Amino acid sequence: MRSDRVVRAVLVAGGTGALGGAVVRELLDAGHAVTATWISRGERDALESRLGAPEELTLVEADLLRPEAAAAAIDGVDSLGAVVNLVGGYAGGKRVHEADPDELERMLRLNVRSTFLLARAAMPRLLDSGGGAFVGVSARAAVRPTGGDAAYTAAKAAVLALVQALDAEYRDDGVRCNAVLPSVIDTPANRESMPKADHSRWVAPEQIAKVVRFLVSEDSAPTSGAAVPVYGRA
Repeated sequence: MRSDRVVRAVLVAGGTGALGGAVVRELLDAGHAVTATWISRGERDALESRLGAPEELTLVEADLLRPEAAAAAIDGVDSLGAVVNLVGGYAGGKRVHEADPDELERMLRLNVRSTFLLARAAMPRLLDSGGGAFVGVSARAAVRPTGGDAAYTAAKAAVLALVQALDAEYRDDGVRCNAVLPSVIDTPANRESMPKADHSRWVAPEQIAKVVRFLVSEDSAPTSGAAVPVYGRA
């Protein structure tokens, strides 16, 4: 397995949100061709407004909870070298005995199903090209639960376990599979929902994006199966 292969084309799933926009910009600045999937037209328009229309960026509408949509998104990327899955969601605020039981299924679908379907579609392409990188987003809650968001915690723990299972299955084929674990990300939505928090302690999307860029790059060649904390000071 060659370790000097330059990863060029990256699929960023969920690439138009606050974190997605930062990751897309970081990867473009690093010289990658980027395909970013979107599901919210408002987020897509906001990303285009921020970035303009760089030649190396392709935006694709895709509901990545559908197997055929995940496969189409992967198939649409020429010279695929890496996949970054930012699709996910949060729900919390209640203890288990107070929570809606449907919340668990929703968290698993958003966070775990999207990761599984993208990996399922991407691995044959990465194997055919001699390897690459797969990056998932878990959360600090997966390893340090705080209570009040058990369904979310369980889903993000499952994402971490899934990424580490991918590492066990594909490491010998040269596919590096890693997960980043944010604490509270400093986004407008989080600031609105927690206005009295100390936002200076949260982790900025741009900081996480630099870690993702490293995990996509060949500089991370020795690193696979890692749960990378990106907590900031929160």
